[in-house]
Amino acid sequence: MNYSFEYIDIILLAMIAGFIFLRLRGILGKRTGFDGKTAPQFENVLKKVHQESKIKKKEEFDEKAQSEFLKGARIAYETIITDFSDNDNKLIESKPLLSKQIYDEFNKALKERSGRGHYAEITFIGIKTADIKEHKKIDKALQVTVDFVSEIITCIRDKEKKIVSGSPDKIKTIYDTWTFSRDMGSTNPNWLLVNTLN
Repeated sequence: MNYSFEYIDIILLAMIAGFIFLRLRGILGKRTGFDGKTAPQFENVLKKVHQESKIKKKEEFDEKAQSEFLKGARIAYETIITDFSDNDNKLIESKPLLSKQIYDEFNKALKERSGRGHYAEITFIGIKTADIKEHKKIDKALQVTVDFVSEIITCIRDKEKKIVSGSPDKIKTIYDTWTFSRDMGSTNPNWLLVNTLN
């Protein structure tokens, strides 16, 4: 009797499998070759696969990718540094390049400086070197840390325009280590500054 029940189970499973196959065939249709069209229900799946393949390539972060990244990082560095000057006293141009935490920290520093009645004069001379220190993937984000060596003329003045620190004539060498991050699953191509050390 036990064997009989086993045979009945096998027959039932075969019938269920056959039913599922026929239902799938009826829904998806039979395709003998590529007709140039994608079934609508699979378009989102294919988009996801395509996106994941692009992410995988970017995660490799090869020499070409690093070179392109450094070009953008140089521009971002100069934009953020000069935006910290009191020509506008606002982090307008830099805001899309800053994480919320960094933006809040920079904005707080600007307000504190303004509260003391001080203002900054910053002349960006140029970047001497910009080298990738490390890059690593954290969850879906790729983080890249860059060592910058730049030359800047910086001077802080008070309300009477007296020099509080720095010099309007002396070029100063600045050493910064900044970390940029990008969500590799996002369609937004921008990298965000998430940490600064100097």
